[in-house]
Amino acid sequence: MPKWAKFIIAFLLLPVCFGALKTLWLVLKASESADTFWAIMLAGAACWVVIFYLLPKPMWVYVFGHELTHAVWTWLFGGRVKKFKANAKGGHVVVTKHNFLIALAPYFFPIYVALLVAIFAIGHLIWNWKPFEMWFHLLIGAAYAFHVTLTWHILKTRQSDITQQGYFFSSVIIFLGNIGVLIVGLPLLTAKVRLLTAMEWWFRSTADVLNRIGNLFS
Repeated sequence: MPKWAKFIIAFLLLPVCFGALKTLWLVLKASESADTFWAIMLAGAACWVVIFYLLPKPMWVYVFGHELTHAVWTWLFGGRVKKFKANAKGGHVVVTKHNFLIALAPYFFPIYVALLVAIFAIGHLIWNWKPFEMWFHLLIGAAYAFHVTLTWHILKTRQSDITQQGYFFSSVIIFLGNIGVLIVGLPLLTAKVRLLTAMEWWFRSTADVLNRIGNLFS
């Protein structure tokens, strides 16, 4: 798809972005009573932020996760990974499937958070890890902060994934992806709002934005 077409698509997605922002606010408001969850998760995030600023950045861990995300999304779309390389200086994967989601997934999909959720879910199912839920939330906070800080860090340099897709299109997709992860993840983690309710809020918020835009031209 040519970049000019992606630019138009990104522009048309802007109302969805505004709807997502409003929805995230509604989800946060609905989840604010989950005091224990927020306290522990934010503590985990704070721990990582201290590490991020005071200690050498573990770039090889980030790069491995970055390339693994490309690989995972390639598998999700039915492709194959032919080559995988990751180290502190950089990495790359050779895959048989290509699309904008595979290219941009590392910038919005927190792979280490997903791995933690999968491990805890399996462990809880088999061994009843309810007593370790506090540590799970702590690690979730740290892992998500890891994703946000190091993604922001590498975005300060030129990324071929983004230049190939176009800056505006990539920005919109990355924004939507990150907000979408929170809109889906917070209801599941806090259990204070149903996921379907959050999706309904997103739909209605986007429709409201479109109605407001329509009123400007009526």
